[in-house]
Amino acid sequence: MSKKRIILEMGTGNDLYGQDYTKAARRAVQDALHHSSITLFSKLGLDHTEMQVDVTIAVQDPNQVDCDLVAEDLPRGRARVRAVKGGLNVTDPDSDAVHVIATAAIEAWVPDQAGRYKLKR
Repeated sequence: MSKKRIILEMGTGNDLYGQDYTKAARRAVQDALHHSSITLFSKLGLDHTEMQVDVTIAVQDPNQVDCDLVAEDLPRGRARVRAVKGGLNVTDPDSDAVHVIATAAIEAWVPDQAGRYKLKR
């Protein structure tokens, strides 16, 4: 059965002093999640376990993101997390501290429901 994307949320997170890419990524995911309240599942009788959740994290050093730890923050669905080059590092010229900024895109997919429902007349 084909899938349809039903949710696309974006978020931003940062770690200002620890240069922790995973912490910034997790904060970006939480930011994106806090923009959503999805009632679709209860309204249509769908099971949350049917939902595939794809998360893309963008940071300057993708290898520094613990994708499994980020996936643990997702409350529903079957999560897949990947880190890619992006985001932003900002260096404080006085202290040389690196401030890490991550962005997250969360996509939720469910099996195509075409033909499952009929309009009442």
